[in-house]
Amino acid sequence: MMREIKLVVYGAEEKCASCINLPTAYETKEWLEAALSRKFEDNKVEVDYIDIHGSFDESHRSYVQAILDDEYFYPLIVFNDEVVGEGNPRLKTIYEKIEASI
Repeated sequence: MMREIKLVVYGAEEKCASCINLPTAYETKEWLEAALSRKFEDNKVEVDYIDIHGSFDESHRSYVQAILDDEYFYPLIVFNDEVVGEGNPRLKTIYEKIEASI
């Protein structure tokens, strides 16, 4: 049965100060989308990108504000309204969270 897997990557064009040697949040979104599409090829995978300095839907405000208040590093990865990665996200951890839900 085909399931929809939807994640949200929050970030900004510039890298956070502690993530200088890591990919940008948007590059992380693209990498994550490609990896998840390969791993979960029988499911519909959607990875949205929210720029914390751009315009966004009100439903994203709490995560954006938490990043701006330095509660989280970005990129911040959210799946099923649960933070599954931040800063330098681990693919294995994200896979485990998704597998547990499908």
